[in-house]
Amino acid sequence: MDSLDKLLAELKAEYEEQKPQQHQLKPNLIKPASKLQSKSESLIDIVLAEVKADFEQKDLTEKLQRQQELEQERIRQEQLKAKKLEELKNQAKDWLDKLDPFSSEGFWFERFAEGYPSKLEAAIEYLQMS
Repeated sequence: MDSLDKLLAELKAEYEEQKPQQHQLKPNLIKPASKLQSKSESLIDIVLAEVKADFEQKDLTEKLQRQQELEQERIRQEQLKAKKLEELKNQAKDWLDKLDPFSSEGFWFERFAEGYPSKLEAAIEYLQMS
């Protein structure tokens, strides 16, 4: 049995020598991989955050641009409306200047204008209706 004990002792010694090496290798292999993985994940997170920030900035820029365009359109519409009103005022003045107050249309207009603050406003309203 001595030879068998000796053989077992040699195998045990050889196994124990290999076992610590295996344990040492596994943590070394796992740690760098996890470090690389965590570094990779954090880089991905940073890149994704930058992309998200870029999209949010673009969305904000587009929204502001749309608001500016809408405001410009509103101003343009108001200017157009003011211009049309000015043209209508001029037409109403011309119409009032040509209106014979003693004609049937003149008498009718006098009655029509009673509900307005001025004859000009009444003439504008009348011209818009016709």
